[in-house]
Amino acid sequence: MRDFHLPGRSPAHSTMGMVATSNPLASCTAINILKNGGNAIDAAIAAAAVLGVVEPFQTGIGGDCFALLSLAGKQVIGYNGSGKSPQGAAFEWYLDNKFDQIPHHSPHAVTIPGALEAWSTLINDYGTMSLEDVLQPAITYAEEGFPIHSRASLDWSRSEGLLRNNEATSTVFLPGGKLPSVGQRLFQKDLATTLRLVAEEGINAFYTDSIAERIVRCLREHGGHHTLEDFEDNEGYYVKPISTQYRGFDVYQIPPNNQGITALLMLNILEQFSFSEMGPLDAARYHLEIEAGRLAYSDRDSFVGGQMSENKIRMLLSKDYARGKSLDIDLEKAGKDISQTPAFGSDTVYLCTIDKDRNAVSLINSIFHTFGSGIVVPKTGILLQNRGAGFRLDRDHPNCIGPRKRPLHTIMPGMVYKAGNLVMPVGVMGGDYQPFGNAHVLSNIIDFGYDIQEALDVPRVFYEKGIVYTERGIGSGIKMELSKCGHKIEEAVEALGGGQGIWLDNESGVMTAGTDPRLDGCAIGY
Repeated sequence: MRDFHLPGRSPAHSTMGMVATSNPLASCTAINILKNGGNAIDAAIAAAAVLGVVEPFQTGIGGDCFALLSLAGKQVIGYNGSGKSPQGAAFEWYLDNKFDQIPHHSPHAVTIPGALEAWSTLINDYGTMSLEDVLQPAITYAEEGFPIHSRASLDWSRSEGLLRNNEATSTVFLPGGKLPSVGQRLFQKDLATTLRLVAEEGINAFYTDSIAERIVRCLREHGGHHTLEDFEDNEGYYVKPISTQYRGFDVYQIPPNNQGITALLMLNILEQFSFSEMGPLDAARYHLEIEAGRLAYSDRDSFVGGQMSENKIRMLLSKDYARGKSLDIDLEKAGKDISQTPAFGSDTVYLCTIDKDRNAVSLINSIFHTFGSGIVVPKTGILLQNRGAGFRLDRDHPNCIGPRKRPLHTIMPGMVYKAGNLVMPVGVMGGDYQPFGNAHVLSNIIDFGYDIQEALDVPRVFYEKGIVYTERGIGSGIKMELSKCGHKIEEAVEALGGGQGIWLDNESGVMTAGTDPRLDGCAIGY
């Protein structure tokens, strides 16, 4: 129970339907879909489309999508809506042209956007409405404008230099040549036209016809390898979710090329220790979290790439493997630094929905870095992702760049079950932080008995490349204790991640939802 003397927010409760997103306009869109007879899949995709308009620095149809679906609270289904590199993205070409990494704001970082294909497939297979129907709210916000929210304005302001590098981009996102202010209304007329064309003609307009032609022309003018065939051949696919059991709860994630396995490994390591003598804000708790993350991320950087064999996944998620890893943790001393790959900051939207029939969706959509590649395709309003920036230029690494290859993805939706029944769709955004954040929030609930809103509110830390970054909510006493353990402490420049979740009490039928105070969003039920 929250302390009502202190700033904060209460969780939302309902019985018929519930949504939680990072923006009130998207949350209202989703709840209206549910109240008007749509199901959780319809609501989730309508909200994702709206977020692509009102939070364009984080997501959009120029990006990728992953989703976990729970059908009637029982069956778990996963979908990988991430796109591939173009056929021309050969490792040798980058070697011959003296690249030592994939430039983040270049056509070489642009993989084929998979979000629209994922939305269309999920709606067709499990929705009750059409893609045309669920795109209408997004079209309206793009055409008639929307007000810039507070956190959105902050993220926008940090990207002014990038936005000025591209004429088409600056025209859309620096109206009148200036950064938009909080509350200012922003219009995206070209994007409205594009979304309307997709709504009327289907996703072929994007992947095989006029829109694809414009995207390819733009990318090739910037030096990219993309062809129409790359877009025509784009296809997402259903996947068998991977999972582990944490103290009696079954936690599901998307398998690689997704980093969700990192969170599961981290939970397995944490499970080897008891939290009974620790409080949620104790330095000992944070120390254990840091050490488990240090080990789990090391395995991610060593083994996880485009895809992994089932045997390798099974080995990494075995409890015996976690027990062995846990032996490397000293409860009173920081472990030695383990080399990590370059940090992946990420702007992403995560949302979740549950309907009256207890269908649930855990969906995450992203263009990777803030404003993605920084490339807007002229006359379309489409901002292209830079997910390919995550590829490695190391021939022996599983995430090495190559033709028609999916890169390692940081974005990861989660789903939690107990005794075969849905308990919670949940996700925490924030690039590299996401596995750490998912484990942190789940531990807050399972180990410390917090509700989902309290679990999201708790101050966070993150271990990265030998440094422990702390939010301002971490007290000086905790930081001092962590320093005594040998951790190098720095204050995080930005708040760490952002998340949503909906907890379902299967006995009472009551849903309890929370949204991260670090973002602009809200949870709404009916």
